[in-house]
This record gives sequence, C-alpha cells and structure tokens, in this order.
Amino acid sequence: MPKPERTAAILVAAGRGLRAGTGGPKQYRTIGGQTVIYRAMEALSGHPDVSAVQPVVNPDDAALFREAVTGLRHQPPTPGGATRQASVHAGLEALAGEKPDIVLIHDAARPFVTAAVISRAIAAAGRTGAAIPVIPVTDTIKLTGDAGDVEATPERARLRIAQTPQAFRFDVILEAHRRAAREGRSDFTDDAALAEWAGLTVATFEGDPANMKLTTPEDFVREEARLASQLGDIRTGTGYDVHAFGDGDHVMLCGVRVPHTKGFLAHSDGDVGLHALVDAILGALADGDIGSHFPPSDAKWKGASSDQFLKYAVERVTARGGRIANLEVTMICERPKIGPLRDTMRAKIAEISGVHISRVAVKATTSERLGFTGREEGIAATASATIRLPWDDKSWSA
Repeated sequence: MPKPERTAAILVAAGRGLRAGTGGPKQYRTIGGQTVIYRAMEALSGHPDVSAVQPVVNPDDAALFREAVTGLRHQPPTPGGATRQASVHAGLEALAGEKPDIVLIHDAARPFVTAAVISRAIAAAGRTGAAIPVIPVTDTIKLTGDAGDVEATPERARLRIAQTPQAFRFDVILEAHRRAAREGRSDFTDDAALAEWAGLTVATFEGDPANMKLTTPEDFVREEARLASQLGDIRTGTGYDVHAFGDGDHVMLCGVRVPHTKGFLAHSDGDVGLHALVDAILGALADGDIGSHFPPSDAKWKGASSDQFLKYAVERVTARGGRIANLEVTMICERPKIGPLRDTMRAKIAEISGVHISRVAVKATTSERLGFTGREEGIAATASATIRLPWDDKSWSA
C-alpha cells in the first residue's frame, strides 16, 4: 500500500491591508465576532488531512498574531517579506524541514474557505501537481487603454476568478520560488502565475463564491451583513442567582474583586453576576443550567473563579455557529455600591465573553430595605442574554 501523502499549508498574513481602511491590518480585524485570520487558520488547522499550518506574519504583528489565533494548531510563525511572493517563499523554506508532499498556499484575508474547498485542493494537487480554485466570471469584462477607452471585450466563457488555497507538489513550487528569487523576479501576484512562468501546467478546480478576499471597507460591511442574515434565529435567556454573606473582606461581582466587610458563602467564588449571566446564556441555548454543567457536588469547582464558567457558556454559543448580541446584569443589594464600578464590570464581562463593551450592560438597584437583600444578608442578581444562531429548520418541528 502506498504511503499516504502529507499535506502542509502556508497562511500568508504579512500584508498591511491598507485598502481595507482604518482599524489595523485587515487580517486582525474582526468579522462575525472572530478575527479574519482566526477564521482562515481554523479551516486549515482543523482539516484532518492538513498535517502542518505555517503562518507567515509581519514581525511587528507578533503580539496581535498570538492573541488572534489562541487555541489553534500551527507551526511557529515565520517573518514575511516585502511582497506576497517573498512571504510565500519564506513560508516554503520554513516548511522544508517538514518535507510535505503537497502544500496549500492560502491568503489570511480569505476567512470563509470551507473544508470542502480544502479537500478539493488536496485532491487536485495530488492528481495534477499544480491546481487553483476558480469561479466563473458573471459580468462582462472590458479591456481598457490608458485613456480609459474600451479596447477589447474578452470572451467571458473562458474567464475565471482565481482564489486560494492554491495547491502544488511541494518540491516543485519550492524550486520555482527559489528560481524566481535567483533570477530577480518578484512581480508575480499569485503562485499560479509564478508556476506558469516556471513552465508548470496549472489545472483548475471548483472554488466557492463565498471564499472571497476581504480587500476594501465595503467588503467588510457586505460580509458582516451576510453573516448577520445567516444568524436569524434570535433567542433570549434569563438567569437568576443569589448568595448569602459570610466572613470575608471582599466579594466577586461581574469578575471584579470588590472590597466589602463580608464575603460570600459559596462553593465557587460566589460571583452572582457571572452566575446569572451563565444561566441566561445556557437558557437561550436551551442547554441546561449552571448547576448541570458545574455541579456544586463536584469538589473541583470549590473556590473556582467564575470567569471560566462564563467562557464555557460563550464557547457553547460559538460551537453552534452563533454570536452573542447583548448581555445584561442587574445587581440587587444595598451594599457594596455598584455605580462607581459599573464600567469596570462591563469591561470585565466584555473581556471574558469576547464581545464589545457596547453590548454589555450592568445595572444595580436596592430592595428598599425589604427582604434578605434589604437586611444586607446577601446579594441577588438577574441577567438576560440575547444570542443569534444559524437557522435550523428542524428545530421548528415538533
């Protein structure tokens, strides 16, 4: 039986993306609640037939890169060059020690590549040695001169839009890049053009209209709208939690350590604000409650920090392809006073949950000295969470 071929991937992420407008390099901007580069890399690192993912990044973006792709499998990033071609060459050299049979070269600015396209790329490279994904041109194309006048109308039926990942036998494309470097050729806009120059026959395979490159501010607006339209299942959940006071010198509220004359009697850190939020998110998912996921009978949650509970609930939303639209917490207590810490708590919740602070509300009220909160025996909290999930027609049937 022949030995299975090994496939590696290069993620080209060293560009500055100036045409995308303000907000820093476009690959580190968010779209649909995730960074562009995370989406692009996740598809590659999560594919079962890709053994290694080699990021090529700008050295100035090292911290941005680490933060943007936390949790994803990849090789140590290698510094990019002054051009896309130079960056790809750097990535190929970085992979040379891995000795892959096939390499996929993908732009980080294409965050919507699917596993199906990646599989087609691997199969096409295995058959032909060099192949690129393409989609048909639907508009009529005009060739113009320097004055802007139409000089020709190419036959639309033969035109195609090239995408990535472009796929090649590793040793062949590496040698083509080395030859171009030796001969001072640095003007190729994609690897297929360089391969053609080197004498290779480049085949094509079916691309994906959604696998478009983000280039301009309008591209971000359009794709945000497209993603939002896919998340049309809007759900709201509510949560409630209460903890009594005991001995101590502080309480944890919404992830913030608040000095107080008492502490909480609780199995974990007793953060009523975050506990209520967790229940609200799980409620919106119809996914049980905090006690079913983190039972107080389990000793490993003794004294646990509640930020991990909130992160877990948010990950449950993300795992279903959803996004959090709004989080709201109301604290019910006489003391400590919440008002001075309101924005600090909002910022902490936003940090833990990965949403913008403008989507987080923290409020407080008293019970007019009535009941256990009025007697300052403890604190209660209510919460609501609004999430957006992809449509699932099956969930509407009985």
